[in-house]
Amino acid sequence: MSGVLFKAACPDCRSRFELAAGALRLAIGGSRRTTFYSFTCPACDSAVRKPAGERIGELLTRGGVRTLRLAAAPQPQTPVRN
Repeated sequence: MSGVLFKAACPDCRSRFELAAGALRLAIGGSRRTTFYSFTCPACDSAVRKPAGERIGELLTRGGVRTLRLAAAPQPQTPVRN
């Protein structure tokens, strides 16, 4: 899907702008706390990371944003006692 633009805002400089799908990244983790999208602010060059709920993730994915699935953290092993 080319030509899709997403409205975004920078929490640092408070600029508002539109970004093409190629300027955004979506990371999907194992929980709501580890699912986010990120971009670099074109006004101040700050790295921005914002939480992405299910609906935002779906919209970004359908709009052509590249998605990274984060691996689940390894579970600590319980020592075996004899």
